[in-house]
Amino acid sequence: MRRPVRSVLYIPASKQRALEKARDLAVDAIILDLEDAVAPDEKAAARETLARFLGEVDYGARLRIVRINGFDTVWGREDAAAFGAMAGVDALLVPKVDGPAVLDAVAGLTGKPLWAMMETARGMLAAAAIAAHGRLEGMVMGTNDLARELGARFRADRLPLMAGLGACVLAAKAEGRVIVDGVYNAYLDEAGLRAECEQGRDMGFDGKTLVHPAQVDIANAVFAPSAAELDLARRQIAAFAEARAAGQGVAVLDGRIVENLHVVGAERLIAQAQAIAALAD
Repeated sequence: MRRPVRSVLYIPASKQRALEKARDLAVDAIILDLEDAVAPDEKAAARETLARFLGEVDYGARLRIVRINGFDTVWGREDAAAFGAMAGVDALLVPKVDGPAVLDAVAGLTGKPLWAMMETARGMLAAAAIAAHGRLEGMVMGTNDLARELGARFRADRLPLMAGLGACVLAAKAEGRVIVDGVYNAYLDEAGLRAECEQGRDMGFDGKTLVHPAQVDIANAVFAPSAAELDLARRQIAAFAEARAAGQGVAVLDGRIVENLHVVGAERLIAQAQAIAALAD
């Protein structure tokens, strides 16, 4: 079972206090951001600050992803060179990926796994080819940029974004990649955040990107198996094992058919819960 990515928090690489605070947050992954969160005149200083922190700070089991600037800027290649071989970095996140060629360019400068920001209309149309890239490990939805490019109006149900969100989930699952949902901007709106996390979970996203530490607990709870789900999973496995021992191909539990595909899903849920528990050890 891959490591959990229920909560993925953006941290500006220029903010020392935020970089320090991340050590104490119950977050599964951190995106150390050199791109949107850093002003142009602070890019070089942020790169130096982040390099120093990654050399000195122990972020424990958290996945450490550095979002570099694009190669169409004056900072992108230097970002990749600075963090592409650093031991404290687990992956590089490439912004505005609209096709495999963007990943090829970054892959030529680093041996790290790559993650792709999916935030353009061209990226949505090329999602399958991007997900199939040999160096890709994960995909991150950039829903703010996507909505801006589409000219989409805000809706709580995110209907204008559904075509893109669905295309990326399909592409990621087809290739076995991690995929995390976009941010929820109103970080004090707990009900809205929970609803959007539940929508993303139900669509198949592995977790959600976050803009504030106050959002971590809700994301962790929503994207983890519930006690009821785990109870059902264990009972499905037991019922199917009993049916197989009796020479039957299916079982009946709570008035519902249980087949092998349900057992596979149940085992995946239990493995996910175990992986989450291991983070706390």
